[in-house]
Amino acid sequence: MDYLHVDVFSSQPYSGNSLAVFPDSVGLSGQQMMRITREMRHFESVFLAPDSTHERTWGARVFDLVGELDFAGHPLIGASCVLHALHGADETETWHLKLKARTVDVTTRRRSAGRYTGVLDQGPAVFLGRPTIPELAAWFSLDADDLDPDLPPEVLSTGLRYLIVPVRGDALERARIAQDLDAPLAALGAQFAYLLDATTLEGRHWNNDGNLEDVATGSGAGCAAAYLRRHSRIGDGVTVTLRQGRLTGRAGQMAISAHGEGKDIRSVTVGGDVAFVAEGHLRELPA
Repeated sequence: MDYLHVDVFSSQPYSGNSLAVFPDSVGLSGQQMMRITREMRHFESVFLAPDSTHERTWGARVFDLVGELDFAGHPLIGASCVLHALHGADETETWHLKLKARTVDVTTRRRSAGRYTGVLDQGPAVFLGRPTIPELAAWFSLDADDLDPDLPPEVLSTGLRYLIVPVRGDALERARIAQDLDAPLAALGAQFAYLLDATTLEGRHWNNDGNLEDVATGSGAGCAAAYLRRHSRIGDGVTVTLRQGRLTGRAGQMAISAHGEGKDIRSVTVGGDVAFVAEGHLRELPA
């Protein structure tokens, strides 16, 4: 089985968020996909299968090192750019990717050989509450003064449910997850946490146990865009650059926008560059 290795949210290889894309995974079980993902050791892998009933439509299953995800950002953008390289006829194409929960659209553009740009429409944002968490700063080895006093923590979703945690000063650089956050986040109705500096437009995200930091989180960036728009930190439909990954040594840049007012955010987009790094072939599939 063939696969491609691409770096997402970077114009150059060996930066941004790496990804393994399997463009034709017909016949693979979910268990096989999970084992392959763990073998690849990228933050996530995506497995595609053509949908014969709809043009430019592909089934997509996304796995991280823990399990299958209902939604993701950088795998869908990277996968769509691979589809463009393999099947695109025009300079700009739109791809429909069918996840378990819903179908999303990604528009891709060929920039040069091995260089693409993709924009994912994540759809509307759903705001799920502003919890009061006295110990919130301590979750990230921070002090209460490190939290942005002008912006409240908030749970929202554009596909995955994130607790957006606004911070200020040098808090991003000092932040570390101090405990496993699975249970505390679940109690708030959230799946993950995303630290956001709304002044510098930079974010950080880890697995909930803190053992692995994500380089550039497309799903989290979508929530950050909706959050920033709700609090009038970005204009309606205005595209800005959200940075992430600087502290991992693989800086990434995500172009984000949100359309709407207040809690009525009707559409969120996340985009970025994709650089092709390598092509590979699995000599044997897992049982």
